[in-house]
Amino acid sequence: MTTAVVALPGRDRPLIISEPGWATGYPPPASRSVYAAAHVAATADGGIDWESTLGFRDHLWAHGFGVAEAMDTAQRGMGLTWPRARELIEATAARAAASGAVVAAGAGTDQLPPGEHPLPAIVAAYEEQLGAVEAAGAQVVLLASRALAASARSARDYLDVYGHLLRQARQPVMVHWLGEAFDPALRGYWGGGDFGSCADTVTELVDRAGGQVAGIKLSVLDEASEVSLRRRLPAGVRLYTGDDFHYADLIKGGPDGHSDALLGAFAAITAPAAAALHALDAGDLASYDAAMGPTVALSLALFEAPTFHYKAGIAFLAWLNGLQPEFVMLAGCHRLRPPGHLLRVTGLAAAAGALARPALAADRIGQYLRQAGLT
Repeated sequence: MTTAVVALPGRDRPLIISEPGWATGYPPPASRSVYAAAHVAATADGGIDWESTLGFRDHLWAHGFGVAEAMDTAQRGMGLTWPRARELIEATAARAAASGAVVAAGAGTDQLPPGEHPLPAIVAAYEEQLGAVEAAGAQVVLLASRALAASARSARDYLDVYGHLLRQARQPVMVHWLGEAFDPALRGYWGGGDFGSCADTVTELVDRAGGQVAGIKLSVLDEASEVSLRRRLPAGVRLYTGDDFHYADLIKGGPDGHSDALLGAFAAITAPAAAALHALDAGDLASYDAAMGPTVALSLALFEAPTFHYKAGIAFLAWLNGLQPEFVMLAGCHRLRPPGHLLRVTGLAAAAGALARPALAADRIGQYLRQAGLT
């Protein structure tokens, strides 16, 4: 087993990075449905690094995850425009079809300018993207809409918009409930003043949908709220946790059930999470806890406030792991987290077994320290 030693500023002891020993790949889990929301690797001139971006998706598929494409992790609304997102969805879906891999993709309304819009215009924007995702061959994830959040006046408006879209969809879709910690523009989504009233709207939508809702992807960072909604969903409708703080327990579950998962965190903890899910399939809860447990501290750091800056840490770890040649993000978002945060994330990633190539990681940490003027 190889190790590397790195001196980091502000630490009394050097960071020791050990080769974690995970397998190079895992089969898709049998006992859970799991998707990793993938980020986008960029070039220095602000374009998409297509080779690295699609190669990262190969990496996720090789570890048994479905790929959730063009979600908030891919910087929807933070550097990835709808035309670019459409190109990305088409490229990823074609790659998935060639290998029999699983892909879902986000359909939203981000082609609309910020501000209020008439509801028919919001529906039309959704329909354009829904049609594009279906034409590409990916499962549809109906993303939360900033335009709808700004324009809806009641829960009934949400039910009308989503109800129309569900009737248009060719196949059952996932509905993405993204909390305001991930996007402050979504405050008040679903038209309620508290989680319970919003959950009433969502469950009414599911009940009225006639089987057109395959699952709810919930990202509100509250374990009790997620469990309460999960209990209310009818049989056959999955609850996909997007809780990057409590996923370990929610996925493991207990006597009252479990959550499936669609997580940005999986893009950072791919190998240990895949090993944990493989152990869970075998009923080996001790090995699940041993592999998944140490990743939680890393995820808590990655997603600390402001939560929507988490993408920078994911791209940084991808770079340390050799999955992209540069630490660059669309719209310069790699600058959203300061060096101290990224170095703390690095130490937690080493402890979680999320740095697969110690020598490469050490070399790139040294590069980053020099570029940041810290050594």
